[in-house]
Amino acid sequence: MGAAGNAIELEAAGRTVRLSSPDKIYFPERGLTKRHVAEYYLAVADGIVRALRDRPTTLERYPDGVEGESFFQKRAPKNLPDWIPTAHIAFPSGRTADEICPTEPAAVLWAANLGCLTFHPWPVRREDTDRPDELRIDLDPQPGTDYHHAVAAAHQLRALLEELGLRGWPKTSGGRGLHVFVPIEPRWTFTEVRRCAIALGRELEHRMPGKVTTAWWKEERGERIFVDYNQTARDRTIASAYSVRPRPHAPVSAPLRWDEVDDAEPRDFDIVTMPARFAELGDVHADMDDHAFTLDSVLELAARQEHEHGLGDMPYPPDYPKMPGEPKRVQPSRAKHED
Repeated sequence: MGAAGNAIELEAAGRTVRLSSPDKIYFPERGLTKRHVAEYYLAVADGIVRALRDRPTTLERYPDGVEGESFFQKRAPKNLPDWIPTAHIAFPSGRTADEICPTEPAAVLWAANLGCLTFHPWPVRREDTDRPDELRIDLDPQPGTDYHHAVAAAHQLRALLEELGLRGWPKTSGGRGLHVFVPIEPRWTFTEVRRCAIALGRELEHRMPGKVTTAWWKEERGERIFVDYNQTARDRTIASAYSVRPRPHAPVSAPLRWDEVDDAEPRDFDIVTMPARFAELGDVHADMDDHAFTLDSVLELAARQEHEHGLGDMPYPPDYPKMPGEPKRVQPSRAKHED
């Protein structure tokens, strides 16, 4: 994997962080090292900290680079420095854990030293880990569709959100998809926020027939943009803005302004190009924290869909306990055989 030289020390907002094996190759295709990743996170420090601040965060670790073994670390590591706070969270199973909650650039560097490429923050803050303060909509291109199909859905979503008195902030997923985040008041449960994601997805489906789907079963999705409403279920997370994604060319999840969405090419945003963009524009989502919208209008939409069209809950992910009101959790082709 290439030589892994001696440790170095990096300065991050007044704190010194040790980086072991800085020359270890993390992205062989481009010759990018662990040090390149750490320096990237320093260059976008204000942005990544804004995206993670006080949020319980799961670390997606690749200690030997993208071609090596990887794992998700939910529980705070034993050797956690005392200056990185944690929050107590409950999983759908009822088990609990303490997760790290980054509050400063040094915490991001500390995680990068462990081989963390992608940060997966919960949509809550450590003061209240049961009430999300972000509604996250994941526009996920299915086979036969690409980023530009996701863009078309994102524009429809933007219009829909505006009709409902909301505003979304778009970013690339780091792959072919788009994420739109809506800052909300932390008044609703995970179940209620998920219901809002389902309602928005169903309305997009209605407005873009044949182009958008909320079908949980892959066999039913077709060549459409899937609104992955289960990304809003408890313990489901979406890669943060500025997170590095574990693909050979070292892409990152790039925050965008709405007027950039059409012409953006997700591959153009990576750990080599993003620092220059950040130096020029800063964090284009910096104003997200100035807003907190109410979900009343979306919950009203969900109630109308239920009342007028009989549209109730949808299946949860397979590892979830059976939820109240949830339909049968069996894929349609198998259900036909069981009838």
